[in-house]
Amino acid sequence: MHSAPGGLFIPRRVSRPGKPIVTRDDIRAAHGRIRTHVRRTPVIALEPGAFGLDARLVLKLESLQHTGSFKPRGAFNRILSNPVPPTGVIAASGGNHGIAVAYAAKALGHRAEVFVPEIASAAKVQRIREHGASVVVTPGTYAESLEASGQRAGETGALVVHAYDQPEVLAGQGTVAMELEEQAPDLDTLLVAVGGGGLLGGIASWYERRVRIVGVETEGCPALYSALKAGRPVDVDVGGIAADSLGARRIGSLAWELLRAHAITSQLVSDEDVVAAQRALWREVRVVAEPGGAVALAAILSGAYRPHADETVGVLVCGGNADPLSVM
Repeated sequence: MHSAPGGLFIPRRVSRPGKPIVTRDDIRAAHGRIRTHVRRTPVIALEPGAFGLDARLVLKLESLQHTGSFKPRGAFNRILSNPVPPTGVIAASGGNHGIAVAYAAKALGHRAEVFVPEIASAAKVQRIREHGASVVVTPGTYAESLEASGQRAGETGALVVHAYDQPEVLAGQGTVAMELEEQAPDLDTLLVAVGGGGLLGGIASWYERRVRIVGVETEGCPALYSALKAGRPVDVDVGGIAADSLGARRIGSLAWELLRAHAITSQLVSDEDVVAAQRALWREVRVVAEPGGAVALAAILSGAYRPHADETVGVLVCGGNADPLSVM
């Protein structure tokens, strides 16, 4: 890794001709590394007609992972794959990644420092602190927190655990797909929420086009959608209901290469669609999801993604850090 002027962390390009950034072997190795530290989260195959749909739906409940999201997978794999200096680990996060890094660092006996933007929810910031990490709140959004954390990492030498743009993080997140293929081997399509692209990139690397992968974003956080439209990663304005979990200003550079290679598409949903999906999950399945965790389901309930009647669709419920009263 290296730093740009001002200390902003930028991952080095690690691919080379003929060698993918993240392979299935990398994901298998990550699984072996982290399996004693993460949960094998459950899958629910819903009954015909669930949510009023003809398609067969399978929910992967990563919202029941340690810390309430998929993020510990990448955090543990990054930390366990590298020597950690006495100054510990450092991260920038809108919330869920910071909780995961704090949790993983505590479990492995390391110090942790987490930079969060002022838009991060107070509940998520409190959970980071409860796991023993030092928290620095910065003005602005995730991008400003990332820059500040890069400057601090340059001063302390701490191991940077990026929220989505490191090979080890991508491979760790890819273990979600490795599990899911064992649990639901007959999927035709998988809907996945997108922020910076680490989860989607890891999942695409595992499936290698054997399943149709569709990214889902909110209108307020369209990093992948905008990159696909422009033909390259571009900066976007960030806002809306899911900004604390999906609010990357630009799709990750490593994820972008993977998503192009695997021909991943993106669908947009509104904040209102997300709220409706949160409430539907609670009403029909008694599952609590935060806005970012309900984005994938919002695509199918809103009609942004229209499955065929005989299609088996996987929906990744990727985060559950929400006040239960807010979805009832």
